[in-house]
Amino acid sequence: MGYLPTPAERLNALPPYVFARLDELKAKAREQGLDLIDLGMGNPDGFAPSPVIEAAINALKVRENHGYPPFEGTGSFRASIARWYHRRYGVNLSPDSEALPLIGSKEGLTHLALAYVNPGDLVLVPSPAYPAHFRGPLIAGGKLHQMVLTPEQDWLIDLSAIPEDVAQQSKILYFNYPSNPTTAVAPREFFEEIVAFARHYSILLVHDLCYAELAFDGYQPTSVLEIPGAKEISVEFHTLSKTYSMAGWRVGFVVGNSKIIQGLRTLKTNMDYGIFSAVQAAAETALDLPDSYVETAQQRYQQRRDFLVAGLEALGWKIPKPKATMYLWVKCPRGRSSTDFALDTLQKTGVVVTPGNAFGEAGEGYVRISLIESIDRLQEVLNRFQQAGIRYK
Repeated sequence: MGYLPTPAERLNALPPYVFARLDELKAKAREQGLDLIDLGMGNPDGFAPSPVIEAAINALKVRENHGYPPFEGTGSFRASIARWYHRRYGVNLSPDSEALPLIGSKEGLTHLALAYVNPGDLVLVPSPAYPAHFRGPLIAGGKLHQMVLTPEQDWLIDLSAIPEDVAQQSKILYFNYPSNPTTAVAPREFFEEIVAFARHYSILLVHDLCYAELAFDGYQPTSVLEIPGAKEISVEFHTLSKTYSMAGWRVGFVVGNSKIIQGLRTLKTNMDYGIFSAVQAAAETALDLPDSYVETAQQRYQQRRDFLVAGLEALGWKIPKPKATMYLWVKCPRGRSSTDFALDTLQKTGVVVTPGNAFGEAGEGYVRISLIESIDRLQEVLNRFQQAGIRYK
């Protein structure tokens, strides 16, 4: 039997992947014929908008689109990103140097860490957080300082709790509002504070704005690039996965400081060949859709939010209605770990939710529920919870 080398040490630095056991049970449940309702991933239901699909079909008929795309993305897609940002946030961007298409924001967030984090560099990351925010720096060999988020602070980063010596040594700070998984939103004043903090300590700010278009009740999220001086030290990531139901298309982008983006582009030229040009053409169409499409998506998720919050309240939960995102951040019943509660819920009801500890240690005691099914299916979720005695007590 031949010798097999051990994996690189960087893999050993990654936290346990709690989805593995969940995936095993999902597969077993499907083998048994159980009707799974998967509210675990943030995977929007339904199709991308019809104009987007038509644009992709038309682009597929163009011979040039079947070759390698430009490393920095097509000029027309970058121009559409700049137009979209100006329309949505009043932010002016140079499409030639301040916008870079990505194979989804997850790819970009992780590659940014590889481009800027040396082994031993100190990186500030929230806990709980989207896993790419902390797994990317870990893969790059960075050291993490966890900024623990709490409900008492409305899940906002407490910059005053960061020790002075840590702030002085830190190279990058990741943050995300509206937040996955906590659904928290941040006022403009917070963005002003974090930009001032990062400028004072010469820290690169990395903001994940992937859920800004799914905002409710009149709330308008803030782009960090709206804040004066932010572009000198910041980049902001976005995706078309959520708003435009294009998760499987793998298309997103990063905008902001041109030098930071050039560093990421340099790494990516050695890692991938960019996004299929036909997908970029479809993404352009999505960004150029009228705002009424975004409003329709907002209404769809708001209706699901209101329905499921009310239904879970009848089962004992008290869940503040999130002002944005496509999730609910739900406290586990007393004495239950997030993994135990998620696995027990799956086994008893066939409903999949994500254990909060998948998002970091501070996510323990919560589960994330995605609003990715119709009202009828969400009613079925509540029926199964009721029948199985799944409630907050």
